[in-house]
Amino acid sequence: MTGSRNHILIKSYRHDAHKMTGQSHNHAPEMFADVPVNQTVPHGADGDASALSRPNGQPEQTVENHETHYRLSLIEGKSRYDLEEFTRNGMEGAVRTLLTEDDPKTMHRLWLESDAASAFNESVYYPYTSLKYHTLLVAALLDNYRRGHEFADLFLVVDPAGEIVPHRTVYAGEEFTLRIDKDADGRPSSRLGSQPWRSWASTWSRLSAHPLNTAHDKYDMVLDANLRRIRAWSTALQYIEDFENWSYRPNKPNEEIA
Repeated sequence: MTGSRNHILIKSYRHDAHKMTGQSHNHAPEMFADVPVNQTVPHGADGDASALSRPNGQPEQTVENHETHYRLSLIEGKSRYDLEEFTRNGMEGAVRTLLTEDDPKTMHRLWLESDAASAFNESVYYPYTSLKYHTLLVAALLDNYRRGHEFADLFLVVDPAGEIVPHRTVYAGEEFTLRIDKDADGRPSSRLGSQPWRSWASTWSRLSAHPLNTAHDKYDMVLDANLRRIRAWSTALQYIEDFENWSYRPNKPNEEIA
């Protein structure tokens, strides 16, 4: 891709590199493995994506004795990683790949499919949030904003599994994908609202049609019920991924209630 190394969207995928490398925001380096990182994202996309998952004002510690960027799971109530395990499992190399790729579309795919990015939270103050999905939300908003779309123009859109729209798809699972876009193209959708705030539950509840089989699948019923309670966008998107990969869920997604 011509000029891909300087593409505006690359900033969105690298803007929070310091959260993956253990540095504070105030002391975040400008380079990582010879690529620029921790740069300001244009058009206010980072701030808007943050508002989708975190309240305004001065943050307060919400979970005692957890002061790292390793994410806590809503399902298990604990982090999958600590520094030693992260290093032992070779995740450092996966993080390096996420940050040093220089083709924006490839970066989007890598982030969508990344387990490494799921290990981190957006903020140590809100440890259930997800850096992976915050980053994908930043990219989706930036791609829309740079095309002249306003936040109030945007929808959460449900697409079939396997259908990926570069930069705008923010979740890709085995049963459906989700994207942020101005045009729903006749797909199930829900408008985001007039301004960014922690509105996941209401947005999910207002979808014109739902992708989960809540009539016959007891696990989909549980997932849907919890998604109608979660307000933070990155937390909710990560919860969908975690639930899909939950080891206690059977491999038959359409198992009927006994």
